[in-house]
Amino acid sequence: MVIQRMSGDFKLHSSKIAGKVFEMQNRPELDAFDTRILSELQADARLSLAELGRRVHLSQPAVAERVRKLEAAGVITGYRATVNLAALGYGIRALVRVGRADFARMSRFIDASPEIVNAWNVTGEDSWMLEIAVVDVEHLDAVVSQLCLLAETSTSIILKTLRQHQVMLPRVKDTKEAAA
Repeated sequence: MVIQRMSGDFKLHSSKIAGKVFEMQNRPELDAFDTRILSELQADARLSLAELGRRVHLSQPAVAERVRKLEAAGVITGYRATVNLAALGYGIRALVRVGRADFARMSRFIDASPEIVNAWNVTGEDSWMLEIAVVDVEHLDAVVSQLCLLAETSTSIILKTLRQHQVMLPRVKDTKEAAA
């Protein structure tokens, strides 16, 4: 991910999102139908277009066109199945904070490590936050030991997930912002 300043505006470039350029001030205008479509698809991405249309009170062609526009605008970036990691044999999930590490070396490590579920390059004292899934404590030790060769780490085992995959909708401006 690269942030560039161009003629007073900041532009965020991410090769992970189909090369799209997103600018906060150019966010697409979403109406109530778009918001309901996003809510329904985030709750169940396997809905047929006919069922989605029924739920949001639009015809199938109308809902198909809106979904296509949301995809083209980069609002919808993909569809996926969510799996139970414990059912796949990964008994431990952990968050690993990684200190300052060479970006290229860290990127290669992330790409080569199937245990890394999510990876974020962050600001602050640490440069990286990783979510990993491992079979057991021995496996956790092996992964963290490899990370320690790159930078200082701090590991927290996830005991319980209270919220995951929260449905996110467009932010509604409050009255103070709308008046400005």
